Amino acid sequence: MDKSEIPSALEIGQALRQWLPESAILTTPESKRPYETDGLSAYRQMPYVVVLPATEKEVQAVLRYCHALRIPVVARGAGTGLSGGALPHESGVLLSLARLKNILQVDPLARTVRVQPGVRNLAITQAVDAHGLFYAPDPSSQIACSIGGNVAENSGGVHCLKYGLTLHNILRLRILTITGEVVEIGSEAPDSAGFDFMALLTGSEGLLAIVTEVTVKVIPKPMVSKVIMASFEMVEKAGDAVACMIAAGIIPAGLEMMDSLATRAAEDFVHAGYPVEAAAVLLCESDGMPEVVEDELARMKTILEENGATEIRVARDEAERLRFWAGRKAAFPAVGRLAPDYYCIDGTIPRRRLGEVLRQIADWSLEYGLEVANVFHAGDGNLHPLILYDAGVPGEFHKTEELAGRILELCVEVGGTITGEHGVGVEKINQMCVQFGLNEITVFHGIKAAFDPEGLLNPGKAIPTLQRCAEGGRMHVHHNQLPHPELSRF
Repeated sequence: MDKSEIPSALEIGQALRQWLPESAILTTPESKRPYETDGLSAYRQMPYVVVLPATEKEVQAVLRYCHALRIPVVARGAGTGLSGGALPHESGVLLSLARLKNILQVDPLARTVRVQPGVRNLAITQAVDAHGLFYAPDPSSQIACSIGGNVAENSGGVHCLKYGLTLHNILRLRILTITGEVVEIGSEAPDSAGFDFMALLTGSEGLLAIVTEVTVKVIPKPMVSKVIMASFEMVEKAGDAVACMIAAGIIPAGLEMMDSLATRAAEDFVHAGYPVEAAAVLLCESDGMPEVVEDELARMKTILEENGATEIRVARDEAERLRFWAGRKAAFPAVGRLAPDYYCIDGTIPRRRLGEVLRQIADWSLEYGLEVANVFHAGDGNLHPLILYDAGVPGEFHKTEELAGRILELCVEVGGTITGEHGVGVEKINQMCVQFGLNEITVFHGIKAAFDPEGLLNPGKAIPTLQRCAEGGRMHVHHNQLPHPELSRF
């Protein structure tokens, strides 16, 4: 449908009152303002209409109405995403799932929890804590982020190296198609027949379906958890220590790195006990049986020493262990105190290339005159450079975007990828043209069309049009190479 053919916001609101209470439909500017951006606040768009359904039937009614009138739909969870994935559509419905926040079933014997998409990540662990269980994926925003958003972005966290991403910790999904049809995928058995739609839907950024229920697996809390904090006088040495640790067959429960700028910010903010004079700090956690943990800690210490650690400190007790991790998890808000604005990006590289990539980021930081704080999941090579800037200075955001794009393209150049857990959204859509070629992007469009033929779910996100790539000079596409028009228009 052409934009001119879409009903007005007031008309949409009036129509939806057949199925939703008036309080669940927002059409005034002041009521819609909180939804104009997600965690990547550099990009903003005032929503056309916001709806807050409280049941699956209400979600179903919204989807059926929007499908009938060809109105775009953008799903939103807690709004903590960092790639603009929940940026509203200028003439579409923003579908907030925040009110679907019930924990539907806890089964401590099967070690599963069934929840609605608006349930907070941390609330799942809190619900099973008395049973000695926990939910492993722990993004830094876990106190606020929702499980539905975690599924949309395939979120990880500081413990994803050992315990996996969201995909590895969910068993079943209940989804609604754009036409409002209910589909259940996955199984509580070790495997299920048919295509692996769980893997396809997890990380699909709301482009294929709307999640209304998630069954996650929870696991026993480890008997012992201990963390080492190691400091280095050179970032490259810390990177080498990470590579050597993994090469030695050690898979820590967590393996995180912060550079000096991030470390100082986190220490000022949390007072975790970090050595602020260090060029880099590594947090290396081991968990499991006591004897296994002691052996692993000893092996870690040896590798850290061999790679030039200037100080190695094991947390004295659980309180200090939690402080060490609190500093890391608070690094993003801590860095936010250093400048009026920051732009957080997310790319993944082979661990062996860590040192050279960080050196290049440092060189570009000087070239652009923009400070960059580096915080990342070192164990799996997932970088989170935070570029400090001032949006009030003319041209500075443009410089920041350019630097971010170069860093992401460097990740691809060294054999990595443009994202690890934040997704593509609108932030990295140009870099998709760098990472993928004509054939891959054509397949992506084919999958999108199979689920959502009219392209109504989260349009303009994650998958670029081939024309966009060609116009940006990122991909040379001849006219006769373009796929069927129905695929290329999304």
